[in-house]
Amino acid sequence: MTRDTPSKSPQLRFLGATDSVTGSRYLIESDRTRVLIDCGLYQGYKVLRDRNWRPFPVDPSSIDAVVLTHAHLDHTGYLPALVRDGFRGSIHSTHGTAELSGIVLPDSGHLLEEEAHHWQSQRTSKHDNPRPLYTADDALRSLGSFQPADFDRVVELPGGMTATFVPAGHILGAAQVRIQVDEQIVHFTGDLGRQDDPLMNPPRALSPCDVLVTESTYGDRDHPDVDIDTQLAEVITRVIGREGVCIIPAFAVGRTESILLHLARLRAAGRIPSLPIYLNSPMAVNVTAIYRTHPDEHRLSADEFARMYEQVIPVRSVDDSKRLNERAGPMIIISASGMLSGGRVLHHLAAFGSDPANAIILTGFQAAGTRGARLAAGERSLRIFGHNVDIRAEVIELKNMSAHADADELVNWMKAVSKKPRMTFVTHGEPHASDTLRLRIQRELGWTVRVPDLGETFSLTGPGEA
Repeated sequence: MTRDTPSKSPQLRFLGATDSVTGSRYLIESDRTRVLIDCGLYQGYKVLRDRNWRPFPVDPSSIDAVVLTHAHLDHTGYLPALVRDGFRGSIHSTHGTAELSGIVLPDSGHLLEEEAHHWQSQRTSKHDNPRPLYTADDALRSLGSFQPADFDRVVELPGGMTATFVPAGHILGAAQVRIQVDEQIVHFTGDLGRQDDPLMNPPRALSPCDVLVTESTYGDRDHPDVDIDTQLAEVITRVIGREGVCIIPAFAVGRTESILLHLARLRAAGRIPSLPIYLNSPMAVNVTAIYRTHPDEHRLSADEFARMYEQVIPVRSVDDSKRLNERAGPMIIISASGMLSGGRVLHHLAAFGSDPANAIILTGFQAAGTRGARLAAGERSLRIFGHNVDIRAEVIELKNMSAHADADELVNWMKAVSKKPRMTFVTHGEPHASDTLRLRIQRELGWTVRVPDLGETFSLTGPGEA
């Protein structure tokens, strides 16, 4: 491929997360360099997932560096394909993000290979020869490009740009990213955490910037004022009374640790009995060790971490995972993925979902088009591995368990800054969420704000669009 020419004046291009809560990709380019902020996978609706298979909007070999906000796949999951297809620059992140990516990306490649193999063996795919988007080996090769840095350290990027990582809360290693290009500062929220998250420290306050790019996952709603422990205790008690199984789909990074924290506190308070808790996610088991080595980023002591895992039975092998489906309750199974988009949890859903004695507990944001979103909306028949599975299990959604700031938290976080940005872009949300947050920023703060279109370009030196 030939290297296409970057723009002459600094520009910001929106290559993803403009009409979706996934696929985070932003490009800052000048006549000297191209820097990509986040390199995420699209998830959810098929029309979005199909974008993962299209050629990247710019030649990967023309990108000089990637800067990551955090390790979730909707922000990092396309990196193995980018490196495979010609990117040869450096990948900059916090230490926590680099360490988590060392687990998350190879696991993603492995799951993609496993899924392609399943479709090949079942012969139920519409494609003659199903293949993975990338492989575990592709993911391992991409890890060699990481150059981790401390929070608040100014990182020199090609072409005279700099990047600074600012704590964002949300998950371990998560950062707000401040990019300086010429005299302009572009501030990316990444995924902004909550002020009162039981696990993670709160996000740092916003400092003045010229351009703000904010997420809007919960831009149209506030988290309900309900007690998670009470909700969780009530559903577990009901299921135990029916001798059933609680299936808890959970992201291996961040959400699993939060769930285990709540379960440990309920058990210590005598609000739920001791019962088997199977952690069927080798990735989540490995992630725990990383959280232990970064105590300054979260609220937990070493003793509380130890108590979280006292009743937990790790499940590592595929055979052990399959044997779980032959067990009877009561028990709790925590398994990825959090939106039921893939992974071992689908096998548990197929095994236990049709029994009304069981329960499926949704514990975080469910992106539109995912099985989790369909369950939350009331659908009770899901397509799993080419077959329809009737869901008769009780479905509970813990709406207050998100690790994202809600609408009020986002607006209050912006409101505290001493000088308003020249332009604010609202991204990384479903269309209604993004536009609702846009209106609040415009009306309550009086800022210039817009929801960008996919592919839109904004001049960082002029008055507006390039």
